Amino acid sequence: MIDPNRRPENMERITTAELADKFIAEQVELVRQQVGDKKVLLALSGGVDSSVVAALLIKAIGKQLVCVHVNHGLMRKNESEGVIEMFQNGLDANLIYVDATDHFLNLLAGVADPERKRKIIGKEFITVFAEEARKLEDITFLAQGTIYPDILESINAAEGKKAVKSHHNVGGLPEDLQFELVEPLKLLYKDEVRVVGEALGLPHSMVYRQPFPGPGLGVRCLGAITRDRLEALREADAILREEFDKNGLAEKVWQYFIAVPDIKSVGVKDESRYEGWPAIIRAVNTKDAMSATIEEIPYEILHHITHRITHEVPGINRVLLDLTPKPIGTIEWE
Repeated sequence: MIDPNRRPENMERITTAELADKFIAEQVELVRQQVGDKKVLLALSGGVDSSVVAALLIKAIGKQLVCVHVNHGLMRKNESEGVIEMFQNGLDANLIYVDATDHFLNLLAGVADPERKRKIIGKEFITVFAEEARKLEDITFLAQGTIYPDILESINAAEGKKAVKSHHNVGGLPEDLQFELVEPLKLLYKDEVRVVGEALGLPHSMVYRQPFPGPGLGVRCLGAITRDRLEALREADAILREEFDKNGLAEKVWQYFIAVPDIKSVGVKDESRYEGWPAIIRAVNTKDAMSATIEEIPYEILHHITHRITHEVPGINRVLLDLTPKPIGTIEWE
């Protein structure tokens, strides 16, 4: 008997637009057969996997798909706006936008421990999403951006093999939300998902979006999060991403970001004492995320980024470069 959660050994890897088009046509038909005239709910984060699932399901069932985008206030600059522009305005998606910024930041006030921050953000995201789901009627299916590495990890864990993590299908949603799963990407690897995304017409910048932790900037605003330091981090990170893109580094470096710790140093601005936070640049390359090397950034680019951040971002008076590989450092700071 064929295991639906096992990728067939003879399954052709999706490496071209033609193969992607064939996959899309097959999945559109399968989704229509599975869903019929029922509604499907999707948590649309703006990440690669959920975005590709959304575009595929819109092609298959149109307005029967209900997308919920929760802005927890910890997104990078203009990311939520980009989701709305792409899916609501560009693809005419049935999109519900929830701005929960104040709710999340109030809960996180004064919380410095990284694990506590992660748990609060993860738990509240599920709570907000579940609350929105309960407001909707006649939702029968839940779509997810599950991909094959998730399935492999789950299978390995079930078979008693050592695994990095287990895959939880519904991500901890309350038991009273009874949904049947729709997972059209579950037999694809990440590189195949990107090929499919471009074949569906998604922007290159969205399909090749940088890996971004679930807690977002919450684990890059180091220590207890404050609104002013979070905003300084968001602006500094936007400058870094803009300069990497302009200088051909965006697709050369696997992961690059700014972290801003809860410390201040003395600086000088307008001939006066100026206390501000440091912005720490981290840029790494990796094949499996288990180890990582440091990407060398030309000094002229670093000097330009430093000038822009210290002159354009209120509250930042120093720019530092993290040169620590993994191990001993992790990719993220928290």
